[in-house]
Amino acid sequence: MKSKLLLLLFLLITISCKQKNQLEIDIAKINTDIKVERFDELFAKVTPNSLQELKMTYPFMFSEKLDDSFWLAKKEDTLQVQLFHEVDKTFTDFEGIEFEIESLFNHLKYYFPEFNQPRVITTTNNVDYRNKVIVTDTIAVIALDTYLGSDHEFYRGIPKYLRAPLNKEQLVVDLAEAYAKKYSYQTRNKTLLDEMIYFGKLLYFKDVIIPFKTEAERIGYTPAQLDWAKVNESYIWRFFVERELLFSTDSKLPSRFINPAPFSKFYLEEIDADSPGRLGQYIGWQIVRAYMQQNDLTLKEMLITSTEDIFNNSKFKPRK
Repeated sequence: MKSKLLLLLFLLITISCKQKNQLEIDIAKINTDIKVERFDELFAKVTPNSLQELKMTYPFMFSEKLDDSFWLAKKEDTLQVQLFHEVDKTFTDFEGIEFEIESLFNHLKYYFPEFNQPRVITTTNNVDYRNKVIVTDTIAVIALDTYLGSDHEFYRGIPKYLRAPLNKEQLVVDLAEAYAKKYSYQTRNKTLLDEMIYFGKLLYFKDVIIPFKTEAERIGYTPAQLDWAKVNESYIWRFFVERELLFSTDSKLPSRFINPAPFSKFYLEEIDADSPGRLGQYIGWQIVRAYMQQNDLTLKEMLITSTEDIFNNSKFKPRK
């Protein structure tokens, strides 16, 4: 009997893998075939004679309040020249990233047929790591100077937990998250659970849209941090439930368990020092995953489903 059950389980896993592989093959056939526009390179080479043409091609990259002398001076600024040099050194070969962006767009087109492929434009933005990616209906702008590597000298003044994801492997992850926010809908977050489910939706979106990235990359953890969250999943959940935090509106809870931080704040010495930040996001991710396993609905439908519906119908049980 046991051998039959194992055989059945093996067959189910094999069928599931074949279905997933076929799905990825179908998605790849969409072939969005993008061409990244390297505005950063064009601006680095701009001259007084070519500036007007560049402004006509990229009007949204230039403020009308600033005259030509400002842009020409900026191009020659010492810091700007250094940024150009470091970006050029880090992104000598853009094919791999371009391929990942194409795959991201193929998945978006498959799950959201109304998606129209935008112009993808790279730039530098004075290392503004809080605004690495901006997307609209027609353009996606990526600041390459925020992906030079977490140990880059430009990032020395940035806290370690914030500079950790400043590497080119996270570029397409950030782009996917920008689209996740664009397609997600949730009424104003009031409770910790609202916050958890919202970020769980964003992370599940990345599960589906960028399956070629690792779980750790999707949430922005190191492999060790992700392992810690998995091993302690039951404890984290019990902590939230026993202290009645899920439905709490305490404004301090997001900074403890949702927002970027060097660690999560359980206020327990034996836990805090080893824990990664954003564990509320991690648990929300697992709840949304459980919900999608238990219910037959599309990604698009899930993104507009209420916190209450997802939580009540997830049958979530933490791994032990």
